[in-house]
Formats: sequence, C-alpha cells, structure tokens
Amino acid sequence: MSANSVLKSLTDTAFDSVEGYRKAAEKADSPQLKKALNERLQKREQTVSQLNAEIQRQGGDLVTKGTMTGEVHQAFLSISDAFENGDEAAAERVEEGEDYLKGKFKDALEDDDLDPQSRAVVQQCYAEISEGEQFGDMIERQHG
Repeated sequence: MSANSVLKSLTDTAFDSVEGYRKAAEKADSPQLKKALNERLQKREQTVSQLNAEIQRQGGDLVTKGTMTGEVHQAFLSISDAFENGDEAAAERVEEGEDYLKGKFKDALEDDDLDPQSRAVVQQCYAEISEGEQFGDMIERQHG
C-alpha cells in the first residue's frame, strides 16, 4: 500500500469517529458526558485536519466525508442507537470504536510504506487516538 492510501484509510476511519462523536454528543443525557464528547470531537477534528494536510502534501485528495462502511463506521454509527439504551451502552460503543481505531493506527506505524514525514504525522495523530482510547475506557468505567 502506498503512503497515500495508508493515510487515506486512517483519515476515513478518523472521520467516521468524528461523526460518531457528533451523534453521541447530541444524544448523551449527562451534561458531563456531552461536554466530554464534544471536547473529544474537537481533538479528533484536529487529527483529521492533520492527516488531510499530509494527504495533500502527498498530492492526494482531501477526505471530506466518512466511509459509510467498515467496522469503525458501524461501531460509531451504533453509538447514537446505543444512547437510546442509556449512556452506559453508548460508552461501551465509544470504547469499542476507539480500540479499533487505535489498532489501525498502530498497524500503520508498523507499515514500511510511510515516508519519514508521513510517519511523523501518523505518530502525532496516534497520540491523540491513544487519548481517545483512554477516554473510551474512562467513560465506560464512569457510565458502564
């Protein structure tokens, strides 16, 4: 896989999580959880922008919408449904989606296709994704 397709795949997935967080924040009952989800959403949007800037540097097309397919999209899509079963079920979905995302970024960092600059960008984004995964664990503990 080329660096650009690795980056595009990561960006698609991160974009799906942005949509998931947006829906989750709209549906959350707890004001605390709503605020936490919105903060996470803003950080994730910055990650998508960082990845898109790198895709552009490589001469690729910007990712402006999610994949509407794939496991992570399904996990994050089911977040909004899960809120109908209360914050607890939704917290579990966030946690699952973040675990999947973290694994995907980790795999990309082990990929030899990334040039040093792309790898550095993915590494920076991985830090935010890891925070997201810890956030998922935390809200699952609080609301699970």
